[in-house]
Amino acid sequence: MGKQLRGRCGRPVTTNVRQSGILSYQQIKELIGLGVVQADSPIEDRQIQPASLDLRLGVKAYRLLSSFLPERSEVGHRLGVMDAFQEDLVMYEIDLREGAILEKGHVYLVPLLESLTLSKDLRARANPKSTTGRLDIFTRVITDLCASFDDIEAGYKGPLYLEIVPRSFAIKLKTGMCLNQVRFIAGQATVSDSAVKKLHADDILLFHNTSTDEPVLTRDIRIDKGLFLRIDLQGSESDRNIVGYRAKKNSHIIDLSKIGYHPALDFWEPIHRRKDDSLLLEPEEFYILASKERIRVPPGYAAEMVAYEAACGEVRTHYAGFFDPGFGYGARGEIKGTQVVLEVRPHDVPFLIHDGQTFFKVIYDKMTEMPTQLYGSVLGSSYQRQALTLSKHFKV
Repeated sequence: MGKQLRGRCGRPVTTNVRQSGILSYQQIKELIGLGVVQADSPIEDRQIQPASLDLRLGVKAYRLLSSFLPERSEVGHRLGVMDAFQEDLVMYEIDLREGAILEKGHVYLVPLLESLTLSKDLRARANPKSTTGRLDIFTRVITDLCASFDDIEAGYKGPLYLEIVPRSFAIKLKTGMCLNQVRFIAGQATVSDSAVKKLHADDILLFHNTSTDEPVLTRDIRIDKGLFLRIDLQGSESDRNIVGYRAKKNSHIIDLSKIGYHPALDFWEPIHRRKDDSLLLEPEEFYILASKERIRVPPGYAAEMVAYEAACGEVRTHYAGFFDPGFGYGARGEIKGTQVVLEVRPHDVPFLIHDGQTFFKVIYDKMTEMPTQLYGSVLGSSYQRQALTLSKHFKV
């Protein structure tokens, strides 16, 4: 299933993707070499992940009056960067080259350094990075003449833009930082429920979060268009029975360039275990919680979190939800799973949850090739052995 497209010099090239699935580390490097992915400045090795490519912020941010869908016109025309016309949508511009502050609750749009030239049978999907979600930064990728966010249609040729809405904290960022990532997909990647169940039987996907590393029995797993996981509201004595964190309403700026720098208690209120192992989620508050199970993603697969019941609309359980090959697994299966950290925001009404309640599910996708690099290897992965963990910018 080789793919014909035009390279930098306009000559046809072939990507050599012959299997359905998500493209792996070495294939992404090939796409870059072929000019499928281009950038205003050279793409750095640090951007390439086992199954995704980190996208970098460009030199400008536009403070917008509101969000929008670019279905009827190119984004550049809406911003006034392609001609003299500029709609009332743009309030002002911000230079990001030396760093700038984005205020919480405001909508910003940033042209990214990367652009794409996809073949007609290669599509892409973007999602926030884990750290972005844990900071309650709402982001989504926008492309020209498209009626949806984050999904990049097969055959798309053009720039990429990132909408950014800091929800809980004001943030400081600069050109070259990565808030989102994109993965490239050929054909049908999603693994069927029956195949997931067989995979769990052959190479365990779920473990109970206990000191004994006890696997979840195959007969006990729940699968229905994804693998169901539960919420942990018991915690452990070693973690002072902290079961979650709630974002404080008033706090200082978070500088995204400073790792392990900000005192956690200046920004977060710890939530301790209740006697009845329940938690009342307040509307429009932001919570960091964790899963009851530990999950593994074998090297030949990637995974993505999806809402347990999207139709109910009461609670958003995550912003970032993509797991690279090797997450919670290691190079040879030596890791007995890793807890999933959830970014939770209830809407409209208070919402009561209990320990062990089904809360979200994970869909597994197959890779087109086994990646030559896995999550947790030399790529600088931050959350390979996480428990209930805030973003890497905080010191507890």
